[in-house]
Amino acid sequence: MSEMQSVVNTVDQARVDLQVISDFVTPGARVLDVGCGNGDLLARLEAEKNVDGRGVELSQKGVNEAVARGLSVIQGDADHDLATYPDDAFDFVILSQTLQATYAPKVVLEALLRIGKKTIVSFPNFGHWKVRGQFMLYGRMPITHDLPYHWYDTPNIHFCTVLDFRALVREVGAEIEQTVALYGDGRRLGGSSSWGYWNAFSKQAVFLLSKP
Repeated sequence: MSEMQSVVNTVDQARVDLQVISDFVTPGARVLDVGCGNGDLLARLEAEKNVDGRGVELSQKGVNEAVARGLSVIQGDADHDLATYPDDAFDFVILSQTLQATYAPKVVLEALLRIGKKTIVSFPNFGHWKVRGQFMLYGRMPITHDLPYHWYDTPNIHFCTVLDFRALVREVGAEIEQTVALYGDGRRLGGSSSWGYWNAFSKQAVFLLSKP
């Protein structure tokens, strides 16, 4: 097995949205991954797409692990540190599975759109039917594979649904170029499905956005 295949296979086992994100990114692009964790996505993009990648991560542990892998990652906070980046500094700015953990999602999204020519956002869908079912049956905050925390120890602050995010994109005046809705095992829901169907049956969603 090649080094690139090893990287990709390891990531696939952990995050089903990363292949979709990688498909959106063009080869050789300048990429900023905000909330990059230990650098799994950056490592994948460098292996698959030969990108000029940079990362921002809040946790020192994540930064240390990413840097140890030879990745260019600094410690920073999406809610406060994006203001230091100039307009159109990157071809793609990525926020994967992090939006719901920010204090001001709208402000963060506006910053991403300013910094990057294109923006990719993925998040767990709080509108999935199993989440709704747990609310109705038990009257308690749901715990699922994609939302595995109790209400009192979750890092997530602002849960949203596919329809919520679509409305936010409209509010900030961005354009949705592509949307991919995913089952939990990484299978894609039909591209011709309605927004309501995606909202009810997708566990995760990935949006490719551009400036108005």
